[in-house]
Amino acid sequence: MQLKETQKALNDFGKYVVQQSRTNLTKGSKKYGTKNFSKDLYNSITYIPEEVATGYRIYFEMEDYGMFQDRGVKGVKGGKSLSNFRYKKSSNLVGLEKKTGMFKKWVTARQVQFRNKKGQFLSYEQSGYALANIIKNYGIKPSLFFTKPFERAFERLPQELQEKFGIDLQNAFD
Repeated sequence: MQLKETQKALNDFGKYVVQQSRTNLTKGSKKYGTKNFSKDLYNSITYIPEEVATGYRIYFEMEDYGMFQDRGVKGVKGGKSLSNFRYKKSSNLVGLEKKTGMFKKWVTARQVQFRNKKGQFLSYEQSGYALANIIKNYGIKPSLFFTKPFERAFERLPQELQEKFGIDLQNAFD
């Protein structure tokens, strides 16, 4: 039996979640002043519908760090995570030194430079390192850019699937 209407409902579900997640990511980045810096996360949000023996399944994919952006990461000194993601106290900044290249690009693109105690501007590399240290200590605030649209769409999905499955059954018997 062909479940075209059911498959269409799942595709609509996937399209809605992806579109709303991307919108939230863009709006949220304006809120925090990041302006969707590299667009890597934005472009990576996709859904994959799959036909299986028992029906249809849908997967969502995005860059790995998207989950941390969505659910938040608790820092060493504070912060909040909705999925128990946290930085370890024992981890030093050696691992972050490799990642400061990303932060250096970010502060350079926005011309953000922190100041030292004497009031002198730090270099972009030093500012990137300081930003990495701040994130390690205080974490990443949950944005729920993906979770909110998924939950909204999922609430109305059962009713919509029942209707579309009914149409498919009617078509099968006709």
